[in-house]
Amino acid sequence: MNNFIYENSTKVYFGHGCVKEFLSSLTRDSRNILLASGLRSAKKNGIYDEVLNILMADGKNVVDFSGIMPNPTYQKVLEGIDLVKKNDVDLILGLGGGSVMDCAKAVSLGAGCSGDLWENFWGRKGIVDFPPVRVGVIPTTAGTGSECNGAAVITNEKTKVKIGYDYAKCNPVFALMDPVYTYSVPEKQMVSGAFDSLSHIMETYFSEPDEQNVSDEIGEALMRSVIRNTLQAVRNPEDYTARSNLMWTSTLSENRLIKLGKKGDFGCHLIEHQLGAYTDCNHGQGMAVLLPVYYGHIYKDGLKKFARFAANVWHIPEEGKSEEELAEEAGNTVEKVFLKCRACAGTRRRSRSWKQKL
Repeated sequence: MNNFIYENSTKVYFGHGCVKEFLSSLTRDSRNILLASGLRSAKKNGIYDEVLNILMADGKNVVDFSGIMPNPTYQKVLEGIDLVKKNDVDLILGLGGGSVMDCAKAVSLGAGCSGDLWENFWGRKGIVDFPPVRVGVIPTTAGTGSECNGAAVITNEKTKVKIGYDYAKCNPVFALMDPVYTYSVPEKQMVSGAFDSLSHIMETYFSEPDEQNVSDEIGEALMRSVIRNTLQAVRNPEDYTARSNLMWTSTLSENRLIKLGKKGDFGCHLIEHQLGAYTDCNHGQGMAVLLPVYYGHIYKDGLKKFARFAANVWHIPEEGKSEEELAEEAGNTVEKVFLKCRACAGTRRRSRSWKQKL
């Protein structure tokens, strides 16, 4: 293992009913709460009202910050910062998927900083030498893993730049994770989130170093879990075991654990971020389209690792096959499984093999 420093300050409360059980105690010391949410779903399915009622019953002053879009924009972040300052907000509560949680963390950073927020923290990696506003999160989707890190991926709609950095001081102080809250997510979005989780693990797994290490071994177990539980959740969307496993696997893919000792260049993610900046496409679907093609260009430079991926993750029999044949079969299996799950409905690419080029 290479040298590393590990930090994660988020306290997780996981399981059915955790919001009702713990939200009041976790917000006891807060008076003015910014309740951040997405475009419609949390209000439509009743989760927003459930959370709001708990806060109102406790006498909190709740400031609504709804309408956070997929691929949250810098302008939306500035809107949230303005609300925090005008209402003396002491806790930002992000209720929703990765976009909501990312936006909440960006607002927390912006509300406490001086100078140009974008230039200092997204135009380049900045130094957080001040306390951001406290953030708590209640995820309603599984995929981004944003609940246990300080990362916020934001799109500057003027410059068409989409980028994110992980600032440890922006880690949510708590995450209330109820897998039942993910039941209402449409199948297409659920599987897109699963591929997002898988892509996080794969990009870390295929980065240097390639010699035996604990991070890669954990990554292999997580990838197997995503694959198995996604198929189960497609068959039965209210399979609690599958949904809870997907939710926790998503967290483990991005809570920095499997990145310990790894380079983690996330090259394909950077490509998709710019695609998203120009097209506003779904991130998971964008990764599902790009990742097989991307690896089709590079797999011959890491045949041993791709062959290990085939054997240890997909359980492809090794006997009588070369490393290149194993790698090609693994790539085709990735695509077939997720097309079977309809993750890429309407966005299927032409090439069907890692050997084929764009």
